[in-house]
Amino acid sequence: MTELFFQRHRRLRQSAGIRAMVKETYLHKEDFIYPIFVMEGENIKNEVSSMPGVFQFSLDRLAEEVDEVVNLGIPSVILFGLPAEKDAVGSGAYHDHGIVQKAIRFIKERHPQLIVIADTCLCEFTDHGHCGVVDENERILNDPSLDLLAKTAISQAEAGADIIAPSNMMDGFVAAIRLGLDEAGFKDVPIMSYAVKYASAYYGPFREAADGAPKFGDRKTYQMDYSNRMEAIREASSDVQEGADFLIVKPALSYLDIIRDVKNTFATPIVAYNVSGEYAMVKAAAINGWINEKETVLETLTGMKRAGADMILTYHAKDAARWLEEK
Repeated sequence: MTELFFQRHRRLRQSAGIRAMVKETYLHKEDFIYPIFVMEGENIKNEVSSMPGVFQFSLDRLAEEVDEVVNLGIPSVILFGLPAEKDAVGSGAYHDHGIVQKAIRFIKERHPQLIVIADTCLCEFTDHGHCGVVDENERILNDPSLDLLAKTAISQAEAGADIIAPSNMMDGFVAAIRLGLDEAGFKDVPIMSYAVKYASAYYGPFREAADGAPKFGDRKTYQMDYSNRMEAIREASSDVQEGADFLIVKPALSYLDIIRDVKNTFATPIVAYNVSGEYAMVKAAAINGWINEKETVLETLTGMKRAGADMILTYHAKDAARWLEEK
């Protein structure tokens, strides 16, 4: 009886091994979207103190970063802009010569094959740091914000952006942007919606990198409650109905269950945003010698892909692409 038990156990292990081989998940550098921060000024390459290895670039230094991305075989970048001046309505976000628009034109002229995604939000451009228009009582005004977000998306498409990625979480933002793009003649420009974006503590380093922290209050009134799982499906469903072509889940590491839920529910490609705080934690531990950075990063990113991500937006992209070439 004992021998029969072990024979059966060995067969189960062998068959499980075969099944595992069939279902194995592998990372590819083509999976990555790399974030780039661009700012006004000259000869600027500022390292973000809370994100070692991540820099803010002026346009005259942007070529070195973009060339490296292309040479590593990373197919896509997403742009975040830091304007020279901010105002109450974030006018730098939708100006024809805004920093993001200038960066899009520069990159598409230098590397036309590189997919350029434009983050579409107002928070980096408003003097109050919120993602929409604010009234005298510090309330976010949803509908006036939609008009400005549509203007921003159109200006980014006119500059040559391949994909528009609205991150503001205003009600109806995908529909407003889709309508605006269509009416402006950009029916073929897809929308990569930040459909499932939680009010998370993991965003801290990004707010330093993009200089976009709110000057009062927080964003919990328009971002999602991280304890609410079912809200993700409702939010994603709304965006799909409004015309979203990709769905972003943000953050990723603490939301792998949400990535899988969304993947199981929608046929739309899923993007996991491996956010700044997740990156910073790994970097800090690696700098202190507490973890093996390469193995930790590759394991973490593989977990996101295994959870259902078709693409991963990550600050680790350049390092991960190098490590994958070594395998």
